[in-house]
Amino acid sequence: MIKNRLAKWVFGSTFLVTLLVPAMAFAAEAEVVGEWQSYVAKAFAAGLAMGLSALAAGYAQAKIGSAGAGTLAERPEASVWVIVLQALPEIIVLLGFVASILIVNMPVTPA
Repeated sequence: MIKNRLAKWVFGSTFLVTLLVPAMAFAAEAEVVGEWQSYVAKAFAAGLAMGLSALAAGYAQAKIGSAGAGTLAERPEASVWVIVLQALPEIIVLLGFVASILIVNMPVTPA
């Protein structure tokens, strides 16, 4: 499974934040909060979505890049697959970007 302690920590914290942030957002809707507080919460959630997705993609690209370099040293004909695999983690960043845009553009209900 996951052998590296840092990888376990990054994966575990990302998983927990992914579960906790929507729960906090739904709990905040139930409470009466000011308009500025909802804007601050949305900005925090959008930054968290973008930041964590960028960190996860960077970690994945580091691992894929080092493995891809070793693969290309032994088999140069696998270059297309290495490039495709190197580009896949960028989808994580794009999804985090889209999620942050959706969070920021979410309408604020007046208290």
